[in-house]
Amino acid sequence: MKSSLSIVEARRVALSAQGFTFPNRDGKANWTKISKTIDQINLLQIDSVNVLVRSHYLPVFSRLGHYDHATLDARTFSNKKRTMFECWSHEASLVPLKLHPLMRWRMNRALNGNGTYSSMNEFAQQEKTYVKSVLEFVRRNGPTAVSDLPDGGKSAGGWWGWSKGKMAMETLFDQGLVTTAARPSFERIYDLTENIIPAEILALPTPTEANTFATLLDLSGRALGIGTEFDLRDYFRLPVAETKTALAQLVENGALIAVSVEDWKHQAYIHRDAKLPRKAGGVALVSPFDPLVWERARAERLFNFHYRIEIYTPAEKRKFGYYVLPFLLGDRFAGRICLKADRQAGVLRANAAHLEPHADPQETAEAMAQELNLMAKWLGLNGVEAGAKGNLARHLKAAL
Repeated sequence: MKSSLSIVEARRVALSAQGFTFPNRDGKANWTKISKTIDQINLLQIDSVNVLVRSHYLPVFSRLGHYDHATLDARTFSNKKRTMFECWSHEASLVPLKLHPLMRWRMNRALNGNGTYSSMNEFAQQEKTYVKSVLEFVRRNGPTAVSDLPDGGKSAGGWWGWSKGKMAMETLFDQGLVTTAARPSFERIYDLTENIIPAEILALPTPTEANTFATLLDLSGRALGIGTEFDLRDYFRLPVAETKTALAQLVENGALIAVSVEDWKHQAYIHRDAKLPRKAGGVALVSPFDPLVWERARAERLFNFHYRIEIYTPAEKRKFGYYVLPFLLGDRFAGRICLKADRQAGVLRANAAHLEPHADPQETAEAMAQELNLMAKWLGLNGVEAGAKGNLARHLKAAL
């Protein structure tokens, strides 16, 4: 592998590692293809916003096109076919069951009062008896919503606005003692971990923290292809000091190779199995929570694409819209579009469409229109309606 890469080469490495090698998106993807994609990116980040579709569905669509939501649902929240589970990794995420041993480090730290969230650590200590009583309630009653608890609906204040029952459940979830059994209407239903995670997975040995961090950093390198120390650490939200130790180990054994990237201020590392194809990319609407863009600074370094989600920005201050998806065209982001699935009207609303300075408006609009029609079909909507906002809106209307 070269010791110095141009930004174009680094971009191709990153796109290839993330599964954007102009994949064939014709037809309907089956579980074999979906599973391969998930194994490549390691996890699907969860988010509660449902203005378009729940975020964990989108990365698979971006890479494979049309597939049945039920195919993924069966592998995430059905005990008969479950191959994934929910945990804290890169935020709340769905992760393949085979990675469960590598996720235990965070659970074990939480059990020992050294979890990621100080508020939860304090709650676990201060409300030890109550937390234990909630665990016993779940043990007796099976799958439990917070509202099922005797006092689950009562606000306690001070703990992120959660009720005391919610805080106890999340503490137990953080500790790995309960996990997600199901998510009807996105509400987390909790059950004992041993009732959800297969016994053969729980029986797998727990690696040492040193081995855990080295393995997770290696998986991050494979999934990203190329990145800085922060990029690699951020993928699974690993601790700083331990990441530095694991990184030095992986560089020494050749799994990660130090390289320089054009215009990058910080040291980059490329995975030894990363490919540098002659071309990479695709045509895709990309989730705000997709690994390709979730680290906004990396997206800017790789693609010269400044992207921020404006969900929490007051409407009058939004520049691009409420729920905006980057639009990948070839190996660059050519635009961005604010989308809403209007299920009552049966249409996909493209409320605002914006073009990036380098992109051709007609080419981008035509490709975006095709992708929007594919997305509408995937979501079971009857068509696409484009609004008038944005410097690409007129061209998109014409293309649709």
